[in-house]
Amino acid sequence: MINLENVVIQRVKLDELSQLREIGKRTFLESFGDQNKKEDMDAYLEKSFAENQLMSELSDDSSEFYFAKLDGQIIGYLKVNYENSQTEIKDSDSLEIERIYVIKEFHGQKVGQLLYKKALDIAVSKNMKFLWLGVWEKNPRAIRFYEKNGFVTFDKHTFLLGSDMQTDLMMKLNLA
Repeated sequence: MINLENVVIQRVKLDELSQLREIGKRTFLESFGDQNKKEDMDAYLEKSFAENQLMSELSDDSSEFYFAKLDGQIIGYLKVNYENSQTEIKDSDSLEIERIYVIKEFHGQKVGQLLYKKALDIAVSKNMKFLWLGVWEKNPRAIRFYEKNGFVTFDKHTFLLGSDMQTDLMMKLNLA
């Protein structure tokens, strides 16, 4: 078990794009590779973690990325969106948690909780009324994590993974 006091949450800088790309691809593959076709995973990873795509997202004033680092090693990351950068709900009173991912060997050690707390702190500092996110309906571990943190399901939306149309549960947490 790691000592959480040694985990540092730091905003990702433009010159850390390659590290963001690496952790993004690795954690997505670790999380969903066994449950999806290789060609769908490859297509999604190529598109979503392309350098130009990540550069655009990192340069967006209404999106923020954060690394979780342990002794200088990146072990997870967070992406939040607000205003028009949100993927669906474009409510100025909401903050979207688009991604919380942790390297598999650190699952169950509260690193995800630290990243979630960072998202919550950002939402509170921006006076948001609610947090929301989409989570794959076949990801019970993540669903339990968000439910434990007070999120409730309010809708569903489709998520395209390569050529596979999947269903995400949309969950939200009221802050007001």
